[in-house]
Amino acid sequence: MKLDPFYLIVDSAAWIERLVPLGVKFVQLRVKDAPGDALRREIRRARDICSAHHCQLVVNDYWRIAIEEACDFVHLGQEDLAEADRTAIGRAGVKLGLSTHDHAELETALAAEPDYIALGPIYPTILKKMKWAPQGLPRIAEWKARVSPLPLVAIGGLTPERLPGVFEHGADCAAVVTDITLSADPERRTRQWLTATAPWR
Repeated sequence: MKLDPFYLIVDSAAWIERLVPLGVKFVQLRVKDAPGDALRREIRRARDICSAHHCQLVVNDYWRIAIEEACDFVHLGQEDLAEADRTAIGRAGVKLGLSTHDHAELETALAAEPDYIALGPIYPTILKKMKWAPQGLPRIAEWKARVSPLPLVAIGGLTPERLPGVFEHGADCAAVVTDITLSADPERRTRQWLTATAPWR
């Protein structure tokens, strides 16, 4: 399976409505702490926008709703993976992405037979406090050797300027949050990401 090399992660359908029409083909909706009905409406709205623009939608955490709303992917962290029904996800045809930060998590992830594996943080990140030090570029090459032929997603502190090193070390896909959402001009920054990832598309 080949992923688009540009993986946008945002926290609302409003962001998806704003940025996906620019040409984004792979986006994650990462909503935290929304009430049940509001969460489902948000996921459904994101799904409809993505469908109209031929963009694959990844739902973070909420694998049951991802199944019920026929979304493309669900992305889980290690704690969520322990509670998820991997068989039900697969039976529904929803693809699975998993986060990893160390060797133990990688072993757990590989045993779950996901459709992609994410490694992070590659560089220091301001998104959230993490107990893991930045992985650095050599770790990408190590992970790629372990997960291949599964696609490898790199995440954490990435910018268009850092992408050549990320892809040259084996990543198939580069994920971004704050470099775009905290940009003074998110639309312009999204276009820069689309251009920067074009050689690997």
